[in-house]
Amino acid sequence: MRNFFILLLATVCLNSCGEYQRVSKSTDYNYKFEYAKRAFDEKRYVQAATLFKDCSTVFKGTDKAEESLYLLALSNFENKDYISSGAYFKQYYQRYPKGKFVEPARFYCGYGYYLDSPDPQLDQTPTIKGIEELQAFLDFFPRSDKVAQAQNAIFELQDKLTLKQLQNAQLYYNLGNYMGNNYESAVIVARNAVRDYPYSKYKEDLEFLILKARYQEANMSVDERKQERFREVIDEYYSFVNNYPDSPNLPEAENILSIARKYVKD
Repeated sequence: MRNFFILLLATVCLNSCGEYQRVSKSTDYNYKFEYAKRAFDEKRYVQAATLFKDCSTVFKGTDKAEESLYLLALSNFENKDYISSGAYFKQYYQRYPKGKFVEPARFYCGYGYYLDSPDPQLDQTPTIKGIEELQAFLDFFPRSDKVAQAQNAIFELQDKLTLKQLQNAQLYYNLGNYMGNNYESAVIVARNAVRDYPYSKYKEDLEFLILKARYQEANMSVDERKQERFREVIDEYYSFVNNYPDSPNLPEAENILSIARKYVKD
């Protein structure tokens, strides 16, 4: 019985592949279009995308052009080819700004980049594109039922960019005074991240790194600059504890304050 089902499945697959080959070579694009939609419904997204691409070229200027372009984009999206789907979705909403699929096209364009967003150490171009496209979607469709999903995706993407900046700032901090004042660079990178992403979950880590970098900078300064720089450390301490009174980093911050006070005259 098991062998019978395997044979049956193989026969169905061969017939399906054979039919697809016939369709792909056909010059009847209406037939090709309908077969592509059936392939899409059956989750054969590679086949669907190939056929929709043929159809979208031929159907330009006809009543099927809009749907074929949208389904081409959606087939690539479902096949997890988010770069291609993003390009086709963007092509769709630019070509049909008032089209019947423009709302999902704008959403999936951005959401595909969100799904394709790489680890923070890598190039973050898809992350930035995702934020831009999803924000544009929210601007155009503020009452869409996908607003919450788009907002959450934006927050996650922004956190990823913030984490990358935190890692960059930490790298400067670890370099210390090697070939220059890297503590100042750490502060600049961290401050820019706090300014650009004020609601990030990494904000506390960034602000604590600023405090530590100011402390290290002051501690390694020449004597005539210590008082001035430790005064900056004290200012950073109060800013940090006011923002995060229950921070797990509070003991270390208190220790930094006690050392800084030894160098600052009232």
